[in-house]
Amino acid sequence: MKRAPEKFLLFDLDGTLVDPAPGIIGSCQSALAALGQPVPPHEELKWIIGPPLRRSFAQLLGDADQVETAVTLYRESYAGGGIFQAEPYHGIFIALSDLKDDGYRLVLCTAKPRPFAQAVIKHFGFAEYFDGVYGPELDGRFDDKGDLIAHLFAREGFDAAQGCMIGDRDNDTLAAGRNGLESIGALWGYGNVRELNEGGATILCARPGELRKCVNLLMHG
Repeated sequence: MKRAPEKFLLFDLDGTLVDPAPGIIGSCQSALAALGQPVPPHEELKWIIGPPLRRSFAQLLGDADQVETAVTLYRESYAGGGIFQAEPYHGIFIALSDLKDDGYRLVLCTAKPRPFAQAVIKHFGFAEYFDGVYGPELDGRFDDKGDLIAHLFAREGFDAAQGCMIGDRDNDTLAAGRNGLESIGALWGYGNVRELNEGGATILCARPGELRKCVNLLMHG
């Protein structure tokens, strides 16, 4: 007898499960300072939360030759303490528990390098909710989230029609669309309504407490 396709949900990490601003922005500022570059204030660097780190540094520096050095300096600061300077969003644990109770398989799909992502979800108590953790390798493989989702599908054998991507930035929704996957834009994170709509989000969700309802609406009509 053929097994029914698995229902699944892919979750972004930064801006979706946790607010990582202090650690990410602080580590970015530290790297820029070490390179002798101008250091924008905290509020002007919120846009770096979500996209791949190399892409953000390329935009900040305008010099491809310095990007890998900046990434190395960032990771030194981040691993030295910035990694845990984050806070889970209110209501997100209840949302995850409810969705698991509904029979969904939850898988982390993040632009944060996989070793860092594994450390974050373990530290903040998310590991028990997730059946898999996918993120780029430290050498840059799968920095493109569309490629990461394709890799995840190949490994897990998921049918795109049986799940969706949940994330707060257009790199989440665009990557999902490239793989035939619908998406829920998380408005409690760092992407706004315009960004997520233009990025092809199927529906938007205002807060974690409404996520179960949004998933049911999307998956069951």
